[in-house]
Formats: sequence, C-alpha cells, structure tokens
Amino acid sequence: MSAGRGRGLDFFRGDVPIYTLTFAKDVSPVELLTRMGADPDSVALRTYRALADEYGDTLLDEDEPVVTTGTDGEWTWAWEQGGMHGLDARILSAVSQGTDAVALHYNEKPMYWFKYAVGGDVLVDFHTLEPLEPTGRAPKLLDAAMQPLGLVPGQPAPFHSVLALAENAFGLRVRPARDDEERWTGNLFALPEQA
Repeated sequence: MSAGRGRGLDFFRGDVPIYTLTFAKDVSPVELLTRMGADPDSVALRTYRALADEYGDTLLDEDEPVVTTGTDGEWTWAWEQGGMHGLDARILSAVSQGTDAVALHYNEKPMYWFKYAVGGDVLVDFHTLEPLEPTGRAPKLLDAAMQPLGLVPGQPAPFHSVLALAENAFGLRVRPARDDEERWTGNLFALPEQA
C-alpha cells in the first residue's frame, strides 16, 4: 500500500447508506458499463455535477440505477448508488466473462453481500445478515484471507470486515470523483424478470 493513500475503500466506511460496487479486472469503464447492461444512449463522460443535474432524483433509482465508473490499477469499478444490479447472477456472469469480478453490496440493515466470480461462475458468495455461510463453486477459496478478518463460517461478521477482505485479497480501491472530474457514467436498464 502506498504511503499516504489510505485504505482502498475508506470512503465507504463513512456515511454511505446503500451502494453496490462491481469490479472487473482488465476491463475498460465503457466495457464494464456495457457488460452490466447500460443503456448505450446514456453512456458518456460526465462530471458529478452534470450527472446530478441530468438525473436529479433518479440518481438513486434502484430499478434503473445510475452508475459511475473509474479505474485503479488493473481493476475497473462501477458504483451504483441505489441499485443492486451488480449482485444479479446474470450481470455478474457477464461482467466476469474472461476475467475476475467482485461484487460488493452494503445497505443499512446493516449488511454486506460479497460475490467473487471468474469466467462467468460465482466462486464465493456470502452475506453478513446472518452468521457467515459462504456458497458458490469454491466457497472455501478465500478462507486464508477471510479468517484473519474474523470472517469465519457460522460466526457473525465483524463490521467492515468485508471491505477489508476486498482490499486485502484483491487490492480493490475506489476514489470518488471530484465535482469537476469527468468519469464514464450511464444508467442500467431494468433487469428482466427471472424465468
């Protein structure tokens, strides 16, 4: 970790009541928005001010969430301020095609939900609303990184331990944009009903 940079997800240890972060390795911001199902007509470089002006109250829409992206190192991230599309199995499968992907959701219950996928398959999936019970194709894959953080099957998860897992195991970081800094943004189409 670079001196003076802090932890990668410090912003989300603050007062952010609900969010979903979706990370993809070696994928551009526009490609990540495309994989997540963004309306192509909505994808553009915008400042936060322009985004707020354009979307207003719908900025926090949960059905068609507005997404802001950024890149840090080899990971690109997408931040949904109101939705949970990144957790959807179909979205995460598309995002992780040919690469690694992590989805991280928080809400005020309080709870965290974490998913790690590679090549379209969810390998590790757990939430903190109840004692930890990882599922997925390889639920024990991250045990060595999880256990030192208190993320132990059958036990309640320490608060913010999921953020520490994302930082420690994957080096994930998100730096929110300054008001005048342009980022690729777009709004996601509503998810189709499950068949």
